[in-house]
Amino acid sequence: MNKNNAKLRLPRSKGTDMARCYTTKECEKKVKRIVLTPTNRQIVDEFITIIGMKERFESHDVPIPNKVVMFGPPGTGKTLTAFYIAKQLDLPLILVRLDAIIHSHLGETGSNIRKIFDYAQLTPCVLFLDEFDAIGRTRDSNDEVKEMARVVNTLLQCLDEFEGNSVFIAATNLEEELDQAIWRRFDTKLTYSMPDDAGRSEFIHMLINNFEHEKSSLHKTAISLLAGCSFADIEQIVLKAKRKAIIENVPLCQMHIEEAYLEYKPRTNG
Repeated sequence: MNKNNAKLRLPRSKGTDMARCYTTKECEKKVKRIVLTPTNRQIVDEFITIIGMKERFESHDVPIPNKVVMFGPPGTGKTLTAFYIAKQLDLPLILVRLDAIIHSHLGETGSNIRKIFDYAQLTPCVLFLDEFDAIGRTRDSNDEVKEMARVVNTLLQCLDEFEGNSVFIAATNLEEELDQAIWRRFDTKLTYSMPDDAGRSEFIHMLINNFEHEKSSLHKTAISLLAGCSFADIEQIVLKAKRKAIIENVPLCQMHIEEAYLEYKPRTNG
């Protein structure tokens, strides 16, 4: 396998490669700042531990989990979790582009799905599909019901046949759109939500700890101001604030965070 963010020789659609491979080293770089809730941390750590004890579980005739589904709002850490699992398992991460899989002819979409899973069966990896609802949505949909049902049936077959040393991870923002039969195929489920006070505090500390900043109330102010923001929004706001501090050649302060917040205009429910 070619390294350095290699493009895989998977079937092409719309003239572009369908997936990109990230090495373990690249995965490690991406997860320097990851915050998991205590529940998700426990589930992920147990999942990784079980895979590391594969022979022992097989000796007890207990199946090894190899399929993870994550659901929750955008920017809450689903993709980072996939990179984290790949890094912990010392496997490359295969990031599949759903816009390249889905074809105007749904029969070809099913064929693309089959080829991707066949690749993962032969090559140990973490196969990651984001926006999974795009191909796994309920067969009760009113649009192109019969053709979409064929795509879902292909996906079900792939999930049932998925075994070996690879892991399949799917992420969606619309879990209610997933077909129930597909939902039942996953042995590990992770729920994500907007970060709470503890999550924001931990993440903000990661972002500013090694950057010169005012020690007074900056951290507390940022936790309060960024309530309702996703991790992705928090990171962008803090980065914008850091740029302001660098331009002014002064330590990061409360004013930088406030100005960055007003400029970024995050969409929150708060």
